Amino acid sequence: MTETTTIRVLIADDQSLVRGALAALLSTERDIEVVAETGIGSDVVELVRTQQVHVALLDIDMPGMSGIEAAGALTSAGLACRSIIVTTFGRPGYLKKALTAGARGFVVKDTPPEQLAETVRRVHVGHRVIDPTLAEESLFTPDSPLTEREIEVARVASTGADTREIAKQLHLTQGTVRNHVSSIIAKTGASNRYEAARNAKEFGWI
Repeated sequence: MTETTTIRVLIADDQSLVRGALAALLSTERDIEVVAETGIGSDVVELVRTQQVHVALLDIDMPGMSGIEAAGALTSAGLACRSIIVTTFGRPGYLKKALTAGARGFVVKDTPPEQLAETVRRVHVGHRVIDPTLAEESLFTPDSPLTEREIEVARVASTGADTREIAKQLHLTQGTVRNHVSSIIAKTGASNRYEAARNAKEFGWI
């Protein structure tokens, strides 16, 4: 990267205050320009294309598509843009999913401004940047034992939905939901579906 290179950045976060804060922080850097912002994950790929984005900062929890899914979509589309997950959810399971999806960076939102800017620069030139504490924790966190269907059930259960509501939302029978819930409880070492969903979320499995 030469001194005259300007890194074109997209910020995707469903909280407008967070987007504004990140944009304000990065805009103070002479070699970084925020060229696009969105609060909807499914807008990321199109914005990257139209705005010629070099680095995308992606929150995990967004409507339309999660940040991890958006990182995967950028990878699948073959775009040169590199992605960084910037989130309050510093969970080892999310880190593993993000790296598998093709993200080149993973940092938490309380990262110091100068460190975030340096992360953008390093990722832009091809380096991988991971929050060191989270990287260490991930070494001791097991991979998710949940099946794709169990993940879906756990996600709905985490909203407080009962068996009937889960069955309705996922178009399953209540008996099938109970079987999945029993499996999730066993795999997470929980005593009920709400605790199981909470445990799965803490591990970053859902």
